[in-house]
Amino acid sequence: MFADSSLIRRYGLKQRANLILLVTNVVCALIYVRQASFGWAFPDEPVTAEPFIWAMAILPVITIALLINVAWGVIILWRRRWSSGRLWLFVVMIWLIAIGVDFAHH
Repeated sequence: MFADSSLIRRYGLKQRANLILLVTNVVCALIYVRQASFGWAFPDEPVTAEPFIWAMAILPVITIALLINVAWGVIILWRRRWSSGRLWLFVVMIWLIAIGVDFAHH
């Protein structure tokens, strides 16, 4: 009986951690798009410092997300949690969409 309850607790904790990481990545991707929008070029204005504004705005968000996702990926590979790996690949797709939205406006 104790083995079953510990498995349920462990499985529940794993699922909760994956959900937290997924939500964190979605929030970071949304913040990335919002921060990147400050550097989007306007067609009527001459190009000035947009690349610098863009880089300064997204650098903290990208750094935090990269650290979280690299650590998550290492844990997935180390512990061989392939179901979490599929979720990690879904997060990669979220980030590719966010980067695509950003670069569509440059």
